[in-house]
Amino acid sequence: MREKRLAKDRAWELDFLRGIALIMMLFMHTSWDFRYEFSVDIFSYLEADWFWSFVHPVIVVLFVGVSGICCTFSRSNVKRGLRLLAVTLAFNIGTLIIYKVTGIPCLIIFNVLSVLTCGIFLYALIQFIEKKTGADPGAVNLIMGLVGLYIVICGCEIGYMNYSTDNLIFLPIGFSIEGAPYMADYMPLFPWLGVFLLGCVIGRSCYKDKKTLFANKGKAMQVISRPVEFIGRHSLIIYLAHQPVIYGILFVIFWLIRSSQ
Repeated sequence: MREKRLAKDRAWELDFLRGIALIMMLFMHTSWDFRYEFSVDIFSYLEADWFWSFVHPVIVVLFVGVSGICCTFSRSNVKRGLRLLAVTLAFNIGTLIIYKVTGIPCLIIFNVLSVLTCGIFLYALIQFIEKKTGADPGAVNLIMGLVGLYIVICGCEIGYMNYSTDNLIFLPIGFSIEGAPYMADYMPLFPWLGVFLLGCVIGRSCYKDKKTLFANKGKAMQVISRPVEFIGRHSLIIYLAHQPVIYGILFVIFWLIRSSQ
């Protein structure tokens, strides 16, 4: 009975939004593999300014922002952060090994998993300070919101700065690194840590009871949203597995095509 109540109260809309973001990400990565990894002249939208200026930021804002909201639901963000840190390190080391052994340009040093790991640990620290000092939740929300906006603004400004360094310690911030190896995926803390913090503020403000805001969704919406929610609930596993799976399938398909010619 308790499990049914929890399932009914679950904020399904967050799973749905994260699922949409992940589906868009899967399509983008599949397009990238077709166009750049296997040299098929399709999906030219990847070279359009409108995609990188408008669509791609929407995908990342949805994914990172919803993760920030969900962070406020957790009973132990320290444990969540440690688990994600372990996954992130294993993922990065795995891409390094594959890159060194096969030469496939898949190296990842700092990406969305790293941003989420830092965000979860930062929010855990904020929770600890808030609890120890007895700070007013409204004041904490205001400070987090202002800091989040500041990070977003700084992150946007960094893109216009003509500044570079050869020190890799600045890689997470978003500075241009001279001599840095090619990275298959990269996401700096600025501005995306700010988006995560703003998500935390939304979670604390709109989901104080940790329940869905749309409890009475119709049957049609249930049918439409169920597969998307499933993807959203298993976003980490799908994110980790999708690129090797997609690349592997396309590699076999194009190998068979070339072999038959």
